[in-house]
Amino acid sequence: MSGVTEGRPMAELAALLADGTRADICVALLDGRAWTAGELARRAGVAPSTASDHLTRLVRGGLLVEERQGRHRYLRLAGPSVAQLIEALAGHTPAAPRPATSLRAATTATAMAYARTCYDHLAGRLGVLMYDALLAGGRLDRTSGLTLTPDGWAWAAGLGVPVDVLRAARRPVVRDCLDWTERRPHLAGGLGAALCRRFAELGWTTPGAGRAVRLTSVGRTALAETLDVSEEALAPAGPPPQASGRA
Repeated sequence: MSGVTEGRPMAELAALLADGTRADICVALLDGRAWTAGELARRAGVAPSTASDHLTRLVRGGLLVEERQGRHRYLRLAGPSVAQLIEALAGHTPAAPRPATSLRAATTATAMAYARTCYDHLAGRLGVLMYDALLAGGRLDRTSGLTLTPDGWAWAAGLGVPVDVLRAARRPVVRDCLDWTERRPHLAGGLGAALCRRFAELGWTTPGAGRAVRLTSVGRTALAETLDVSEEALAPAGPPPQASGRA
């Protein structure tokens, strides 16, 4: 009987995400920003009163936290672990993306699949490529759980990452996070977040539309060198073809 009781909190958590509106809200918040209740209502395509009820349930369930500033109610994911849960669940859904209804939508989807933020770290093909390159270069090790090797610490410090802060933080230094477009791990944890910030500071990446991230020409050359991969491997996919008008 104890097994049934212990499983109920997990069932309650799953029930929170079993609703399409609440799931849409959580996915929207993967950009790491705080959104107003009204913005989330519009994103989910529901009335503000309906969104308010869903948001309250998500806050009570521990998936979101809220902050109030004057008349506005801001909400964000409760932390990196929640973001990892949402991304991992998305990665386990059937790989059947909705067809793009316009060239703009197709271009945005292509950009998101190439590189995007997953809360505070890089995801998409670029994030997976970085994860694989760090493993291949001996900077990450998976022999007994994912760890950052001594070479990895030296590499991160050489990029200007505040490694002393990473060592002292309660957050795990490295974690793998299942990528929902690539269906393979990308790098999360404190290092994943620090690298995402550092690449932006160096001008290697710039924000794109929504959660998309663009790799600059300078960043492509520098990242290829530091990861010991070819620049061609870092090239994004070409633009989607124009619709022919055929079904």
